[in-house]
Formats: sequence, C-alpha cells, structure tokens
Amino acid sequence: MENTAQDSALLNAIMDAAVDAMIISDARGVILRANRAAAQMFGYDITEMIGQTINLLMPEAFASLHDGFMSHYTRTSEKHIIDTGRDIKGQRKDASVFPLHISVGETETAGGAMFVSIMHDLTYRHATQAALSRSQRLDAIGQMTAGIAHDFNNLLTVVIGNLELLEMRGPTDKQTPLIRDAMDAAELGADLTSRLMVFARKSNLKPVESNLRDLCKVALNLLKRTLGAAYRIRTDFAADLKPVMVDPVELKAALINLALNARDAMGQKGELLISLANVTIDDTYMAQETDIESGEYVRLSVSDNGKGMTPEAQRRAFEPFFTTRTESGGTGLGLSMVYGFVRQSGGHITLYSELGHGTSFGLYFPVSGICAAPESDEVFQQREGALPHGHDQVVLVVEDNPKVRQLAVDRIRKLGYHTEEAETGDAAFERLQAGLQADIVFSDLVMPGKLSGYELAAKVQTEFPSIKVLLTSGYASDVVTAKMQHSQSQNILHKPYHHADLAQRLQALLVAPSED
Repeated sequence: MENTAQDSALLNAIMDAAVDAMIISDARGVILRANRAAAQMFGYDITEMIGQTINLLMPEAFASLHDGFMSHYTRTSEKHIIDTGRDIKGQRKDASVFPLHISVGETETAGGAMFVSIMHDLTYRHATQAALSRSQRLDAIGQMTAGIAHDFNNLLTVVIGNLELLEMRGPTDKQTPLIRDAMDAAELGADLTSRLMVFARKSNLKPVESNLRDLCKVALNLLKRTLGAAYRIRTDFAADLKPVMVDPVELKAALINLALNARDAMGQKGELLISLANVTIDDTYMAQETDIESGEYVRLSVSDNGKGMTPEAQRRAFEPFFTTRTESGGTGLGLSMVYGFVRQSGGHITLYSELGHGTSFGLYFPVSGICAAPESDEVFQQREGALPHGHDQVVLVVEDNPKVRQLAVDRIRKLGYHTEEAETGDAAFERLQAGLQADIVFSDLVMPGKLSGYELAAKVQTEFPSIKVLLTSGYASDVVTAKMQHSQSQNILHKPYHHADLAQRLQALLVAPSED
C-alpha cells in the first residue's frame, strides 16, 4: 500500500513537472489523470477534466473520428496515433479551436488498457511558419523582380540609346515630338525599374551614421508643403535617440512615401503622427510578435487617422504593384520600396491597421555598432522569475484577433493568473453581466461590435467599479491618448509590449486603490 501511494505521488510530480500537456485515460477514453499544463492548455480546472471523456478536448468532427479510431483499434489492433504521433485540432473550454501535436502510448494494467497522451500546442509554431512563409514569398518576389528589372534595364539602355541617336540626326518637326514621347516613356520605365531594385534590396544604398531626428526634421519641411494645410502633422521625437546606419536620401523618400499613402487614406483632411523612440527587443514574446531579432533599435512610427486597411490589403501591402489607389492611379511600388529599403538596412517594418480607425507603420532600424545577440535560456529564466506574478486572479482578455488573443492568454497564464476570453467588447460585457467574476479586464481598443475598448472601459468602470481595466493598442500611444480622458489614458499598454511590461502593469492595477 505504501509503495502504491509513493508511486502515485511520484507520477503526479512527474506529470506536473512536464511542460507539455499529459493526460492518462482508460480504454473508454475516460480521463483518469491530467497535469497542470493540460489544464492551462485547455482552460479547465483539473477537477473538471477528471471523469470526462477525452472527446471533451476535441472539436466535434475530431471527436467522432477519435471514437472510430478507438473502436477500430480495439477490434483490429491497427494503430493510427498510438506510438506514432499526429497533428490534430484541440478545443478549449471557451470553444476556441487550436492546432496541437499528440502522441499516445499504451500499457496494460490490472484494470485494463491505459493510454498516456502527450500534447504540444502548435499555435506559436504555425504563426512562426506563416511569418516565415510571408517573408520567403516576398524574398522570392524580390529575386524574380531583381532579375526582371536587370534585363529590362538592358533593353531600356538600347531603346534610350537609339532614341538619342535619332535625335542627334536632326529629325523632322513631325518626328521630334514622337521621339520625345518615346524618350519620356523609356525614362519612366527606367524609374520604375530603379524602384523595383529597391524592393529587391539590390539598390546601391549609401548608409551613414545618422540621427533619425535630424533626418525627419528635414523631411518635415517638404511634407508640410506637399500635404497642405488640411492635414495636421504632429511629432513625438525622443530626445536621446541612438544613432543608426541609414541612407539619408532613402530614409526621407520612405517617410514621404508613407505620408502620401496616409494622405490618400485620410481623404480631404486628417492628422498624421510621426514619432521616434529607442526600442529594445529583449524577450521572446516581443520578438515573436514583431518578427524581429533581439537587439537595440530606433523605431520610426508613421500613424494616420484614415480609413484603415482590410486584412487582405494588409497581407499584400508590401508586394510590388499591389495598390488600393485605383482612382489616383498608384503604381503599387511605394510600400514595396519602403519595405526593401528597411530590410536592406538591416531593419524590419511592421503594419497595424483597423478599418475606420487608421493605420500605423513601424520602421525598426538597428542601432549603430550594436549587434543583436540571442539571449541565453538561463538569463531569460532568471528575468522571468523576477517578474511580479499574480495569485490566481482572473483576467478577462478581450481581443478579436484569435492569434493575438491566444498570445495574450498564454502570457498572462504564465504570470500566475487565470484567464477568461471574449472576442468583442459586447461579448465581454455580457459575460460580466452574467456573473463572471473578474479582477482585471485586458482589452484591445478597436474591435467589431457596439462596444470598442473605450466604451467597454467606461461601462466597466461605471457598473463594476471593483474591476480594473487595462487597454492595449497597436497604434502609437500619442494617437490613443489624444482620444481618451486623462484617467483612462494612464492604463494604455502599447503593442508590441514586453512580457515584463505586461507583468508590471497587471501588478500595478491590483495594488492600486479602487476608485469610489
């Protein structure tokens, strides 16, 4: 009896020490044991899982297939997942579906067959693969574009050279305008190919150590004249910007390109915010969220309050010749040139946009003389352990983007909080009215439905004053706070944010006195 108790305690310790989800079930699929990682992965308490069938953790379609596999295995001993492993879909308590890899082992006991399932959440891996695929697709387009541009330049050289020879031979009055028109068209073609070479990262950049504050100030004089009085330009430049290696001419061209795109998106009038800040990408979450290597950067943000971009437009924004400016006859090379310039400069570009609320571009340039270095696991774990953690308080995460929501949920759970989820402000408020006990509401600002993050925060503060609210947004912080009351603006977490920032802001809310 004593050995049995010791074995059981040892098994519990092993399961709870595992990073991946582990579940033990019998031949009928009834869950007998589950570890903490499984409870966190699927959003249940362990006690809620024990005694339920494994189908509880699967979408309905997979659950029926699982029953068929088990029935087939019982009759024939033919294996499908057992001892092999497979990628399947899991379903959390909130009915959200996510990808996972499962491997199953079997053993015979006195009580019959027992199955041990080990599951790994593939959400991050799929997101990383999607980001890599986008990057590879743009790289492939860039390589193809460079080849086409090179060959086309050779053809244009022949065309322009022969046109110049014709012009030197003294053409007739009727021939002269034809030659000039052909020359103008050829020079326009040469200009287009030079832009394609920028996208392909084959242009001849002339980087010098620069302060982006000085370069942007020079470009601002031209922008103000170009945009006109109907468009207000605001700036938010950090005073202690670190130097970066950048081509001043291309930097100004990139800024002007983004400003002109913003003007088209804003219509007859609008507001443009240009901001500069030092940024440290030094934790796994932020690097994953922005697809940037760890290191020191200077971020140039260009944000407008225009009509925003559709998800399809965001996905294809940096492809050459893709444009939404059909009426103004855009070439679709502006953003692709900016993308190529930033990447060739060793940096990265991010895009955040919501329909009806505007667009924000972030251009990240590596600080001069500082090389990005991967952080050791030991250092990362030490910093993680020093973060302020919660004590089982409940955080309601409100975000319409499922990938962003899941990332936030995972981050918050690792900080020691329980989480609940809602896709919209409307759904979140309905859950609170239905009796959901939450300590903090962590909400995006821009969401579909009647309640945006602003309205949700106001209603929660009015009807549930004991619940704290933390808002987050991908827009530049100055754009956000300009729209909010002073009391609310103190609780804005700007995306992308560090894991440490999230931990500290949540902790600060819990220790802050409640408002009467």
